[in-house]
Amino acid sequence: MKHLFLLLAAVFLLVNCSKKQNIQESQQSISSTEEVQTGGVKMVEIETPVGKFKVWTKKFGDNPRIKILLLHGGPAMTHEYMECFESFFPKEGFEMYEYDQLGSYYSDQPDNDSLWTTPRFVEEVEQVRRALGLNKDNFYLLGNSWGGILAMEYALKYQDNLKGLIISNMMPSIPDYEKYNTELRSQMRKSLVDSLNAFEAKGDFKNPVYVDLVTREYYNKHICRLPEWPEPVNRTFKHLNEHIYVLMQGPSEFKVGGRLITWDRKASLPNIKVPTLAIGAKYDTMDPKAMEQLSKAVQKGRYLYCPDGSHLSFWDDQKTYFPNVIQFIKDVDENRF
Repeated sequence: MKHLFLLLAAVFLLVNCSKKQNIQESQQSISSTEEVQTGGVKMVEIETPVGKFKVWTKKFGDNPRIKILLLHGGPAMTHEYMECFESFFPKEGFEMYEYDQLGSYYSDQPDNDSLWTTPRFVEEVEQVRRALGLNKDNFYLLGNSWGGILAMEYALKYQDNLKGLIISNMMPSIPDYEKYNTELRSQMRKSLVDSLNAFEAKGDFKNPVYVDLVTREYYNKHICRLPEWPEPVNRTFKHLNEHIYVLMQGPSEFKVGGRLITWDRKASLPNIKVPTLAIGAKYDTMDPKAMEQLSKAVQKGRYLYCPDGSHLSFWDDQKTYFPNVIQFIKDVDENRF
């Protein structure tokens, strides 16, 4: 019994010593880290014509060959509605960055309307790229909606920094988009269109009745078709910077206006030489045929059609969207494109 007791005591001391050593090693590792760990969040400082500000970014994964920067829509929505990418890209081994553009909820929101122009946003993306260490050997840019406009504009100026470009659910022309919206509107019942016209003629876009009609009859059919909108999508709408959105886009996805009203880059698409994936969807607010034409207009294009998708096809047609986007990235990375 005495020997058993001594043996147990020795084992106990050995285990405790081992635990203390592991804790000490962990403490030394943490203390040797120069910066406080933030779970991947980095506030990137950018310079603008009216001063310096900070924008929010978050890193997932680590891959020296594949680094993807997501550009959200709006303008002035947030990265939140694209959080579903977290369920797909990191497990493929891709390095991914979420990012709130200047004016959006998690970034600085300066009160200066001179900042809200497409060229200024392009320069912001370039500064973010440099700060995150992305380059022509690993940098993939994925933009949805307004983020697609921004991605196209960035590629037209800075494509030498890109390895691949993904335009998700964005036509290359706002006037064409407005025409397609008119076509979608014409498919609605006449009594509904008459009601919408009455509110719009008075500029009463915030009327709860008008908002409810647009949400039920348009957003639920063409923005996101899931019976219950995902919490990250609802969170984005809560955090929308409405002033910037209206200034650039107009009062809603249904009524186009603002500074982007004449934006059209169809004639410039042949200048894009990097591998490009254009994504369209059957129920999108964007004409899927225009997205197919975009893929043919660039020098190295591919088209992805989501038969069950809408404007947020990465939510309502994930089974089509993600396998094909992932395959495009892998094909470019392995020089199979």
